[in-house]
Amino acid sequence: MKPLKVYYEDNHIIVVEKPCNVLSQADATGDIDLLSMVKEYIKEQYHKPGNVYVGLVHRLDRPVGGVMVFARTSKAASRLSESIRKDQWQKTYLAVVDGILESKKAILEDYLGKDDNGNAFVTDRAHGKLARLSYEVLQEDLKMKKTLVKIALESGRHHQIRIQFASRNHPLCGDQRYGKKDGRQICLHCHQLSFIHPVKKERMTFTSYPDPKDDWTLFTL
Repeated sequence: MKPLKVYYEDNHIIVVEKPCNVLSQADATGDIDLLSMVKEYIKEQYHKPGNVYVGLVHRLDRPVGGVMVFARTSKAASRLSESIRKDQWQKTYLAVVDGILESKKAILEDYLGKDDNGNAFVTDRAHGKLARLSYEVLQEDLKMKKTLVKIALESGRHHQIRIQFASRNHPLCGDQRYGKKDGRQICLHCHQLSFIHPVKKERMTFTSYPDPKDDWTLFTL
């Protein structure tokens, strides 16, 4: 495991890079998780004895990498969570999808549900929650029939990006759940995160790029 990559830290928040295949928060597997890594980093960096408070205010799916922010105080956690509820965050993702998209720029809207196995599915208004995103095509590989897209997420539904593209026959490359089960790494990355600092009240924006491997190497990032 690489050392924790920290983009920004102060007394209120810490912004870090989530590596691919690392849990956002501990689960029953007992595998390493980013929340614990951040706690350990703060403990060592500032020589803090005992338990260290770090608040988890949002998550990324286990296979997905990219920018995440954690709260360092309960007040910051509360304010960040409130700003999420008020839709004051802006999340931008990069993804490589199978196929060449007909529309180079579009808005996708669906109603999504979740089954007992944690799989998202498209349903109707009566049985699901509205999921909305917009995307634009950045590059295409006509030979390999793959497309690099930039996605602005307007709602935060379970597996939203993955199921919205998969349901249109353009699953994300490497998506073992909704696409080809080829054992490859999913090409989905939280590219940019923009939010209002919980104390300074300034908008802060952080940008991250995926490691150039797998299907990412088909494009210039």
